Amino acid sequence: MTSTATDLIVAAWPDCAPRLLRAGQLGPESHAEYAPAGGYRPLPDADALLEQVDLSGLFGRGGAAFPLGTKLRTVRDAARRGSETVVVANGEEGEPASVKDRWLLRNRPHLVLDGLRLAAAIVGAGRAYVYVSDTRAATAVTGALAELPPQTFGATEVTVLTVDPGYVAGEETAAVRRINGGPAKPTDKPPRPYEEGVLGLPTMVSNVETLANLPFIHEHGAAGFRAVGTPMSPGTFLATITGAGRPPILYEIPHGAAFSTLLKVYGVNAESVRGALMGGYFAGLLNTDVLDATLDHESMRRLGAGLGCGAISILTDDCPVAVAASVMSYFDRENAGQCGSCFNGTAAMAAVLCALRDGVATDEDVARLQRWSVVLRGRGACGTLDGATNIAASLLRQFPQLITRHLANDCPACRTAAYAAVRPYEVEAVAQP
Repeated sequence: MTSTATDLIVAAWPDCAPRLLRAGQLGPESHAEYAPAGGYRPLPDADALLEQVDLSGLFGRGGAAFPLGTKLRTVRDAARRGSETVVVANGEEGEPASVKDRWLLRNRPHLVLDGLRLAAAIVGAGRAYVYVSDTRAATAVTGALAELPPQTFGATEVTVLTVDPGYVAGEETAAVRRINGGPAKPTDKPPRPYEEGVLGLPTMVSNVETLANLPFIHEHGAAGFRAVGTPMSPGTFLATITGAGRPPILYEIPHGAAFSTLLKVYGVNAESVRGALMGGYFAGLLNTDVLDATLDHESMRRLGAGLGCGAISILTDDCPVAVAASVMSYFDRENAGQCGSCFNGTAAMAAVLCALRDGVATDEDVARLQRWSVVLRGRGACGTLDGATNIAASLLRQFPQLITRHLANDCPACRTAAYAAVRPYEVEAVAQP
């Protein structure tokens, strides 16, 4: 069975007023539509907004879930020591199973720009960049910038930079490297961008969904932001849901919603679920334990997974071993080719998983995969190798009986029509009305 990209549906989540999504929004929202609804509100006190961001508990929505307030404060402090600073809205959505950032940039560019404006004001940035690979997103943002009244961004110069798409191109050091004129490939850390980024200046790189939450916090404060979600995972998040033979859907989900509720809303019978691929390709596989989970950072951590970029692929007919083989093969093709451990490690793990899918792997192969899933973790310049080891380790941990069946070449799903996809659960950003 081969997976192909399918157009997107945007849908409301039951009993949750959307903050970022607009179901039925086709094409860029104009300044005339956005501003009268409260957009581009004056910011008399940037420090007061930063305090509200801290209190809101807003985590990054790009995958790492790092507190935005901490990033903002670090770069702002550099500005107060006399350094120039830079902000980057990172919209290079290299994760094929995620579509949220492209949707925001294409359809709500002013919301993203408003968040970028607020971040730039907080850190005193002289330069701001919108970093994208999607040409339609770049066109929408460029058009939105042309609509802005003079002085909307004050003295901050805003540039839209379009990069060739790639899984590693959205890593924060890759974004900085490309803006500085180099290839969109990660660099070793330290220094981190907040220490030395664009033009060698302290730089705050933040995912566009993260920034898109700032106007809401600016208007409603930390308490308003925390009105939904959990104490440890406040607010909503954009979730790209795929799999189970269903069309992909983009929801705005309150943190803490039950996975079982997601299945009901998405139209999937829980009894047919074998597990899920969490956080796009990065956070690994979960077995049926996910049926009792809630969609928040603390629940996912307890299961050894994560929400990542909010992409969730539900596995029903697709064999988790075959899914893992396809994802690992993608990592093998898409790694930056800069780190020997990643270049060789992803290739070796992909070979074992493909052999396991095809029923020709040995116990020794599985033992090697187990060892690589541990010793290779943390050895790459970016997160690609960690994502690969997450896939391998979670498959071995979550599906031991399925591994045994594959060693015996006894998986009915893979013997008849094994799941295979060059870009597993890829989603196009064209929304259906």
